Amino acid sequence: MKRPVDKLLSKHPGLTHSENQKVASHVQREDGEWIQHTLMVEGQDVPFKFKRKQQYKSLKGARVNLTYYPDTEVVAGMEFELMKVVRVKVA
Repeated sequence: MKRPVDKLLSKHPGLTHSENQKVASHVQREDGEWIQHTLMVEGQDVPFKFKRKQQYKSLKGARVNLTYYPDTEVVAGMEFELMKVVRVKVA
């Protein structure tokens, strides 16, 4: 039986899945009707971002499984690399 993440990865070849990643920091801020979440993962220099309709319990120090794809964001004319999270689950 395939896991839901395996089905997702087979349908979307650009996705990456990482398991048991330790969250170094978790910031939540309002972005209109949404809450923008930014995770920094130990051993990674790139932020992982996702949006939810509500606040989420703090994930700092937690181990998580992330499904994401690389993206870029332009801030003040400068381009920054980031990872857009499609699925986050506490490991």
